[in-house]
Parts: sequence; C-alpha cells; structure tokens
Amino acid sequence: MGFGLFTKKRNFIRRFIVGVIAIGVSFFIGVYLLSYLLGPPKLTNEQNTIYYSQSGDVIGEEHGLQSRYQVNLEDISPDLINATLAIEDKHFFEHHGFDLKRIVGAVLKNIKSMSFKEGASTLTQQYARNLYLSQEKTWTRKVREAFYTIRLEMFYSKSEILEGYLNVIYYGHGAHGIEAASHYFFDKTAKELSLAEAAMLAGIPKGPTYYSPLNNEDNANKRQKRILQAMLNANTITKQAYDEAIQEQLTYTAHEESESEALGPYFQDTALKETSRLLKLDPEDIRSGGYEIHTTLNSNLQKVLEKQVHATIDSSSEMEVGGMAMDPDTGAVRAMIGGTDYAKSPFNRAMDAKRMPGSSFKPFLYYAALENGYNATTMLLSKPTVFDLEDGEVYQPSNYNDYYANARIPLAQALALSDNIYAVKTNIYLGADKLVDTAEKFGITSKLPAVPSLALGTATVSLKEMVTGYGILANGGQDIDLYTIDSIVDRNGKTIFERKNKPGDKLLDPKKAFILTQLMTGMFDRELDGYTAVTGSTIADKLTRLYAGKSGTTSSDSWMIGFSPRLVTGIWTGYDDNRTIEVVAESAYSKNIWADFMEAAHQGIDQENFPIPDGVVGIPIDPATGERATPYCDVSRIMYFEKGTEPQVYCSKHFPEDDSGSDQDNTDDVKEEEGILEKWFNLFS
Repeated sequence: MGFGLFTKKRNFIRRFIVGVIAIGVSFFIGVYLLSYLLGPPKLTNEQNTIYYSQSGDVIGEEHGLQSRYQVNLEDISPDLINATLAIEDKHFFEHHGFDLKRIVGAVLKNIKSMSFKEGASTLTQQYARNLYLSQEKTWTRKVREAFYTIRLEMFYSKSEILEGYLNVIYYGHGAHGIEAASHYFFDKTAKELSLAEAAMLAGIPKGPTYYSPLNNEDNANKRQKRILQAMLNANTITKQAYDEAIQEQLTYTAHEESESEALGPYFQDTALKETSRLLKLDPEDIRSGGYEIHTTLNSNLQKVLEKQVHATIDSSSEMEVGGMAMDPDTGAVRAMIGGTDYAKSPFNRAMDAKRMPGSSFKPFLYYAALENGYNATTMLLSKPTVFDLEDGEVYQPSNYNDYYANARIPLAQALALSDNIYAVKTNIYLGADKLVDTAEKFGITSKLPAVPSLALGTATVSLKEMVTGYGILANGGQDIDLYTIDSIVDRNGKTIFERKNKPGDKLLDPKKAFILTQLMTGMFDRELDGYTAVTGSTIADKLTRLYAGKSGTTSSDSWMIGFSPRLVTGIWTGYDDNRTIEVVAESAYSKNIWADFMEAAHQGIDQENFPIPDGVVGIPIDPATGERATPYCDVSRIMYFEKGTEPQVYCSKHFPEDDSGSDQDNTDDVKEEEGILEKWFNLFS
C-alpha cells in the first residue's frame, strides 16, 4: 500500500517535470520559430530625439546623426574591441545572445543586495535595445528585446553584430559610434586609438554622463583602470602594456560650443530635464532615444521674447537676463530665455539663478495684509523712519531716490509708488512670520528669513518661483505647477506620457486675489496725485491694455513681473557677479523688455478684464486720500473692496476754495455741490 502510493507520487512528479520541460521546450521552439518567420531585423534606425512646439512645429533636434560614422570592424582598433568585450560581454563569442551564467549571477547579487542594480545584458541585447527599443524598464520591453536579440543572433554573424554595436552605441556629447567618439575625444580615427585611449572610451557607454572624462575625470580614470585590469586578466594585453597604459597621460580635444540655431535652447534644456524626471531616465538616454517630445512652447512668443531681449541689451554688454512667460491657468511655459547668449553660457538664469527680487516681492506682503484687515485705503505715514526692533537692532529703510510723501498714504498709493516705509511698517505689524507663510502659499520654496526687511525682497529667490507666484494671483488663487512637457512619444510611436491638466487646489481667497490684482494695475498710472514717481510710469505710454504687475530694484537686480488674464511674464536683468547696476538706462531694461514683449504677445487679441468675483464692489477713490472721489479730485481710480468694507467718507481735500474773502453764508453753494456729487456718484451705482 505504502509502496504503491510512493510509486504514484514518483510517477506524478516525473510526469510534472516532463510536462514542464515539454512546455519550456515548446515555448522556446515557438519563440525561435516566430523569430525565424519574422526574418532579419534592419540594422539601421533613426534615433534622434525631436522637440515640438505647442502647435506641432519642430523647434529642436538632437543632431546625433551628424556625429555618426559607419566603419568596418577592421577599421577599429583591436584594443578597443578587446576592451569593450572585456568590460561589457567577455563571453560574446560563446553565447547565442543571452549569457545564462551571467544572468543567474546577476539575479543572485540583486537578491543579496535587495536591488536591481546588477545587469546582465549582452552586447547583442544592448545592440537590440539601441536599435529598436526605448530605455523604459518594463517587462514588455524586455520581451521585445529578447525577440530582437534572438533574431539578430539568428540572421547575423558575431562580427556583424559586434561591428553594428560599435557603430551605434552612445559615447556622450552627441557622439554615436566609436568613430564619432574617437574624433570627438581624441581627434583621430578609431583605428589609431592607443590602448589607454581605447580603454577610456570603452568605459563610457555604461554611463555617458557619469563616465565621460570631460564631465568627471576621476570616475573615468577609475573605470579605465578596471577595464585594463579585465583585459590583463583575459590575457589580451601584457603586464608591460597594462603598466604603460596606466601611466599614459591622455590629451582630449578642446571643443568650442557652436552657437545654437535651435529655438529656445534654454527651454529645450528645461524640457530635457523634465522628460528625464518623468521617464526616470538619464538625460543622455533621452537624447539618443528617438523620442518625440511635445512641449508647451509657443514658437511666436519665444521669437518675440528673444527679439526683445536682443533689441534691448547690447551684445557687447555683460548684463544678463532671465525671462519666462507662462499660462496662469495651467502652468504651461510658453516662452523662456535663460541668458543673452546660450553658446557663451548655457546656465539658465530663469530656472536656476537666485537673486533678490526687491519690491516685486511686495504683492505677497500685501495679500497677507488684505487677509488681516487692510484694504485699498488703509492709511500709514510715509516719512523717514527708524525702527527699533525687538532684538535691540536698529533698522532704517529708505525709499527709492529718497522720495517720501511725508504724509499718510493709502495702500493703493503705497503699492503704486513702491513705498518701502509703508511695506516695512506693514510687515512689522503683521509679524514677519506671516509674510514667510504667505510667500509659501504663492509657491516660494526658497528659504526665507522672518525679518522686517523681507518686505523689501531681501531674500534670494528664482524667477521661476516669482512667475509661479504671480500666476497663482492671476488665476484667482488656484495652485499651479510650472511645466514644459505636454506629451512624449517613443521611437515606436507609442505615447508613453500625456499630461492631464486638472484644476489646482484653492490657495487664495478669490476676492482678495482680485482686489490685489486691481491694486497692482496702479503701477502703470502715468502719475498719481501730481507725483510722477509711480514705478511703471516710464513704460505706461507703451501699454495699450490693462495689466497688473510690480517691478523690483536692488543695487544689482532689476525685475519686472506682471500679467494679463491669459499670460504672466517675468523678466530679470543684472550681472552674474552681482556688481552694482550703475547706468540708469540698464536699470530700466527689465521693464522695457517686459512691456514690449507683453504688447507684442497680445497683439490682435481683444482686451480681457479680470473677472470680478461675487462679494466685491468698485468705488471711485481719490488715491491721495483714500476717500471716495469727487468731481473736484485731480485723479480718481476705481478701487475694489469686499462688500461692507468700502469707504463712506467723500474726499474734501480738492474742493475749490472761496477766494472772495467774504464770511457770508455759502449754503446755496454747498447744496449745489451736494447735488453735483449725488448725480456724479449715481453714474457708478
């Protein structure tokens, strides 16, 4: 009974094993049969990554094909071939596309380290991947890679595969293939490479950015030494050759960056970085991956921005610029410039530089003020003031050109004139922590000190942060994430990323955001109550529509940021070394670039007004007094208030004086004035 049961179990196990083997054999027969029926794959494939604008125009392309040279295997240094095989696939001539022993070893190492860092790809697999597939790490891609690997091994000789691999593999810096790499790094052919040079180049494809000697010579030297040691162990070089190669001092070819003809090179760099984050791939893999990257760039706006920058800043000037235009509803970047000359400096001052924003930081302060009881007519005294701070320090800010009203002024006037005394008083009243917290609401992620001077923009922030903050204000208070990529298509025509825009979280009170926006239109008044110190008066004549904005000036920085309902734009100008802007005309560059760009960007578009949210009322106000304006006021502006907070008192400052010298009763004149006022105000009801 027991023996019979044992026999049955043994037979079951035997049948099970035979069945598994049969399935496995059938599977592999099927795979190889299908591979045979599919025939030999083509050994050429265009791999350039192309950037497209918002409207589908090509704006840039990775010009890898310009640095590719097809060479025969006999025209490649044997040292380069041996170095490549030693480090990448030492069993290349023994396996049929897959190194099973290496695969098992890699699996065991990954299990031990609890990671997937150890790879086991053969040269044939790498060749298949580079020719036909993307770099995404999915099981589907692995299966397709296996099919291509089998087909390559089935229809091509080892020499053809090795030659093809060495002609397409990426060595960084736009060089595809060993001949291009030899010319780029050493200005010689692949046949002329020394052992030391060959070992250096053979180490690059594993990580073109990390192992390039032009990027990190220490990493490259360590990998070169490892490759030479592997060659010595494989007896493809002698100990003497090893020692001589280790001691050889390599001289690399100097390269001058050629002037980029691509549209928006700073934007394209940003799009590449964003693609790298989205796909979790090295930027170099994306450059040579054959992707179609559909961006948010508006080609016309980009051309206009570049034109205005170059028309304003002389090419001989050392002054630099950062500029960005964004859709405030979505966060899509429509135009970007990170410097005056990309060929001279690819550093992106729009995204990566941090500078003091000066008074352009004040809208964040005044939003906090609106949240804490202020309105457009809140009055504070503007005169030279010394502040005794809690820590015992003394702080004495000053206004630009030492201009002071020497009188009480309303918030509207303080913002239009960029009064620093008003701003510091407000910041101290609210508590400096309040401004830090509010700035974070507006997307400012840079570290901000909670000090009184923060009201004057004395902390460093990026243009990207400032444009995002103003964009949140422009869209009525909804959160936005700045982005440059709409969709990505791989080399096989498959869409592997597509952006789905959703409304952002509500960060601001729409009523207060609208009121502040309207207050920020005041900087473009030509004058205010007889004063021409309104900060945007110098560009007011250029503007033909309603904008909201704020400028900022420090000794070394000039900012202008502003928006319409459809576009928010920020411009920074200054010197990279933070030197003082001494020429008066240079301090106006940011405003002029901004004004010319915004006008050109809106040409042919009907005037759009910022939508008024429920619960807000508009009242004619005398900006000088903060009271309801009368027909006698020299200047009046419609200012907005939350219902119930609007002023009730009419301005009497500008009433005509009685020059008759008589003390007689003026009752009739007063009644007449009251009748005029009643009729005038009925026009605004």
